[in-house]
Amino acid sequence: MTTQASKLSEVSKLSDVSSWGRRGRVPHHVLRPSFLDDATAAVADATAALEGDGPPLLAFGLGRSYGDVCLNANGRLLVTDRLDRLQHFDASAGVVRAEAGLSLDHLLRVIVPRGWFLPVTPGTKFVTLGGAVANDVHGKNHEHAGSFGVHVRRLGLFRSTGETLTLSREENAELFAATVGGLGLTGLITWVELDLAPIKSSRLETETIDIPDLDGFFRIAEETSRAGEAWPFTVAWVDCLASGSGLGRGLFMRSRFVPEGGLAVHRDPKITVPLDAPGFLLNGLTMRAFNGLYRNRPFARGRKVQHYDPVFYPLDAIGGWNRLYGKRGFYQHQSVIPFPQARDTVKRLLETTAAAGQGSFLSVLKLMGDRASSGLLSFPRAGATLALDFPDKGEATRGLLLRLAEIVLEAGGRLYPAKDAVMTPEMFRAGYPDWQKVAALRDPRIRSDFWRRVTGEPA
Repeated sequence: MTTQASKLSEVSKLSDVSSWGRRGRVPHHVLRPSFLDDATAAVADATAALEGDGPPLLAFGLGRSYGDVCLNANGRLLVTDRLDRLQHFDASAGVVRAEAGLSLDHLLRVIVPRGWFLPVTPGTKFVTLGGAVANDVHGKNHEHAGSFGVHVRRLGLFRSTGETLTLSREENAELFAATVGGLGLTGLITWVELDLAPIKSSRLETETIDIPDLDGFFRIAEETSRAGEAWPFTVAWVDCLASGSGLGRGLFMRSRFVPEGGLAVHRDPKITVPLDAPGFLLNGLTMRAFNGLYRNRPFARGRKVQHYDPVFYPLDAIGGWNRLYGKRGFYQHQSVIPFPQARDTVKRLLETTAAAGQGSFLSVLKLMGDRASSGLLSFPRAGATLALDFPDKGEATRGLLLRLAEIVLEAGGRLYPAKDAVMTPEMFRAGYPDWQKVAALRDPRIRSDFWRRVTGEPA
């Protein structure tokens, strides 16, 4: 007779795992169950697939977090991508319930042909529902729709105590608030029930406007915001190496679904990066050239109608795009700065980045609204959010990231855990004052490298 423990040991192996930032691979005892029963057994049984008490456990979706929130070095990693079954879809009301390992990629393939879309989506569709909840992801429509957690009706949670719980704003509300944005620390999210957004077409009208400088960004962004939901999706690309009178120059993009054009779903990526980019290509000269070409490319400005895929997921068109940053990988700084400090603080961040000369291929700037999530550790808040990617150049890059983080902290802002790799305990506690409430509700057998780093808790 095959026991539960032996079944789990068959799917467990010691593997080196990295996050999307690819700055190093660390050993994990990886379990990849195909059924929820096996997954919950792994959470409940500290000795599953291992001898003794066993190291702590962490759920892992598709690994698109850039830093270490999805890593649990020398511990157990429960990969959820096979736990991806659709449980219920009410196509008349726009409510879907699915196992937490279902990717947004696959969910879109089901709901778009029936006239529905995600209420909030991050910049990649290759994330799981559980990962979207755990990081309380946000998108281009945060000013109007808030974060992903705002639209979660209910979710299932299994804890190592053996409890199987349903969480919502009415039922187990305290644990619901700790789980939305809770970085997977309160237990294994088993299923998610979500409200969808209606669409009549899978195409959007997009307008791209030239931004001459940082003041130009805030002027255009605020004008668009005052227009209400006429343009619900907004984002700006910024030339992070520009300085002087051109500081903050870039392109502002705003979009809205159109009523006609069919309900076609997206296609698989056509291009895959086969090798790591040579390190010598990642320098100030090549980044300056890239930024200039991107800003001045033909037909960049003006209006056009296009499918949702290039609007929401431009990088998904290139499989393995993270390899473009070379073998050493990359870091990302993403912060949110509250009003009214936003403009001056973003100016300091861009000035510091330009002075360092390291540069970023992808510099994204947008405004966030005041529609708050119930998540205790949710990143979004009203203000401006800036995201900057940096190839890993060792201590020089880490030093720059820490300087940027200190500027954000001085302005009362915070860093995004899903993208972070340098946040200190002091920065975490200042940015997330409710962290102790999550610590009190954390599942005792679940930890992550991020949590150990920012709280000092032992493995």
